[in-house]
Amino acid sequence: MNDGSSSPSTRREFIKNTGRLAAVSALAGVALPSVHAAGSDLIQVALVGCGGRGTGAASDALSTKSGPLKLVAMADVFEDRLASSYEGLKNKHADQVDVPEERKFIGFDAYRKAMDCLKTGDVVIFATPPAFRWVHFTYAIEKGLNVFMEKPVTVDGPTTRKMFELAEQSEKKNMKVGVGLMIRHCKARQELHRRIDAGEIGDITLLRAYRMAGKSATAGRCPSDQSEVAYQIRRFHSFLWASGGIFSDYNIHQIDECCWMKNAWPVRAHATGGRHYRGDSLDQNFDNYSVEYTYPDGTKLFFIGRAETGCHDEFASYAHGTKGSAIISTAAHSPGKCRIFKGHNITRADMTWAFPQPEPSPYQMEWDDLIQAIREDKPYNEVKRGATASLVTSMGRMAAHTGQIVTYEDILNSDHEFAPEVAKLTMNGPAPLQLDADGKYPVPEPGIKKQREF
Repeated sequence: MNDGSSSPSTRREFIKNTGRLAAVSALAGVALPSVHAAGSDLIQVALVGCGGRGTGAASDALSTKSGPLKLVAMADVFEDRLASSYEGLKNKHADQVDVPEERKFIGFDAYRKAMDCLKTGDVVIFATPPAFRWVHFTYAIEKGLNVFMEKPVTVDGPTTRKMFELAEQSEKKNMKVGVGLMIRHCKARQELHRRIDAGEIGDITLLRAYRMAGKSATAGRCPSDQSEVAYQIRRFHSFLWASGGIFSDYNIHQIDECCWMKNAWPVRAHATGGRHYRGDSLDQNFDNYSVEYTYPDGTKLFFIGRAETGCHDEFASYAHGTKGSAIISTAAHSPGKCRIFKGHNITRADMTWAFPQPEPSPYQMEWDDLIQAIREDKPYNEVKRGATASLVTSMGRMAAHTGQIVTYEDILNSDHEFAPEVAKLTMNGPAPLQLDADGKYPVPEPGIKKQREF
């Protein structure tokens, strides 16, 4: 699984005894006691979703230094991915990986079996395509487990409403939950945010962000040796039901970091986009997107995304204010190389501050923060924020795909759930997305399909 970033520091490129639940509250409102508050108890980890992201997240978890951690169970729907992930993690972390064959689980119910290997207060990692996030999180709440879930955490309005409800349940049970928007844990961006709040660039008047790279997430016909369900899950970036497509999966970080610097979420989105260079690909993505987000005070965030080979590539985010400007992202998620300028030309001569290099890895920092919160029993739950960031990202995508101005309330209250039967999927059953009479998957048609994205 690749998010399109070229940074060698991203955890997604890493890929190259059990205890049953002792007691669990049947009521969401009953708080569970911390079992790791002493700071020295073993925390067990289960990995659900063994692609590049899951493998990287597990590696970061095992690299924390606050006390002993051990990976004890793994789950995936694909045996080859689990095997590759296990080999990589075992080679790197040796004795911290204790996953015998009987704790390697394959299939759509594997997530339950992996979580059943943990005790209340242990940690489960969710790194499957986001369509499955609410299903897996529901069981984690039932088991009283702490959670790390990759982004996005939702892909449409109905699943976001579900996630908001689950967030409240998890908070009532005192669960510690991290969401993989690791930028929020970046020391450089935290300092930049502090300086912007202190008025160093004045009042923010404009935000702009770019995620422009080569063609990606294409899909041909399902091979004859795979089921349609398996094919769509393996190529989840190509299908809106599984991932929110390249717009949601690739772009959420920069949209989120801009909203963080603004201390606000957009209330509406106006967007364009199109399929110009997808060739014979049957995926559902546009290859370019341009979104104007509007904040409550009227300030704009302009986001431009492109997946077209041979064009100008750019990976960056900027904030402009009444006194100057700032770089939020430079060329990758990490390092951010955040800087402040006295003008708007973003030149070295105008630079007034730069975060010192090298920066600590935000991929590691988000895990250090989560595990510390577990050991010290501190309030720690990022689900509502993660769901809101996911919804706001989907708002821009929906505006481009429908050709309509879409408000926050429009997307939140939308009745188009992309995969309502996702909890019932089987490998050889019907897929959430079906081919039409011409042997193609449905794609967005702006101005024609106005209420639905496909």
